Amino acid sequence: MNPTKATIVIADDHQDILDFIAEDLEEQYHVIKVTNGREALEYVRLHPVDLIVSDVMMPVMDGYEFCTAIKDDLLYSHIPFIMLTAKNSLQSKIEGLEFGADAYIEKPFSPNFLQAQITSLLRNRKSLREHYHSAPSTPIEIGAHTKGDQVFLKKLNALILENMSEQSLCVDMLAERMCMSRPTLYRKIKALSDLSPNELINITRLKKATQLLTNQEYKVYEIANKLGFSTPSHFTRNFQKQFGISPKEFIYKMKQSANVS
Repeated sequence: MNPTKATIVIADDHQDILDFIAEDLEEQYHVIKVTNGREALEYVRLHPVDLIVSDVMMPVMDGYEFCTAIKDDLLYSHIPFIMLTAKNSLQSKIEGLEFGADAYIEKPFSPNFLQAQITSLLRNRKSLREHYHSAPSTPIEIGAHTKGDQVFLKKLNALILENMSEQSLCVDMLAERMCMSRPTLYRKIKALSDLSPNELINITRLKKATQLLTNQEYKVYEIANKLGFSTPSHFTRNFQKQFGISPKEFIYKMKQSANVS
């Protein structure tokens, strides 16, 4: 399996439709084919998945039940979910979205349209993650796609901020406080932010540093100490690497902006 390809689970009880969709997507994505929601859910629980395409009418577990199971579970609620259905009424579309689907496509559909929906959902999530990484003031909640994800990220962010002066702050502490196993926490953070827990801790510290530098209440070495960096030079190197500018240059830039305004 190519690790650079996104993994897409397709659930449909009609083998011809399943093969048709898979054949169209396999060149660009790693495709997993299943014939009902239960099989799909079992796969999602055991493997990393980037997106789900599911029919509504299926035996054992239908698309609505499957979508609800995904979106109601904090571990998987971030996964984009595209609902396919032969029902073309407005009410059926509303129902699909109410169950938490990110997109709703009527059968018969154009393969190009499905491709476009998949590309759009994956690209939008990637863009949001990249914006969080690069913009000093962007909050971590930008990566949330459900209310559960938003609550999770806010709690995680508050926990990091409360303990950021501790050099011992690490994934084990976060996992214990979040009542999750280390692998589960790692997987969730990676899915929402494309960062490891330690990378997220570092970026959260650096974003807090931009606030403290802007307020100009502390010197650079004091900020480094408050944020749990071992030395001021360690802090400066990390800041420069993340934002492409040193803390002192950041302060100068803020002063220049204030003078202009």
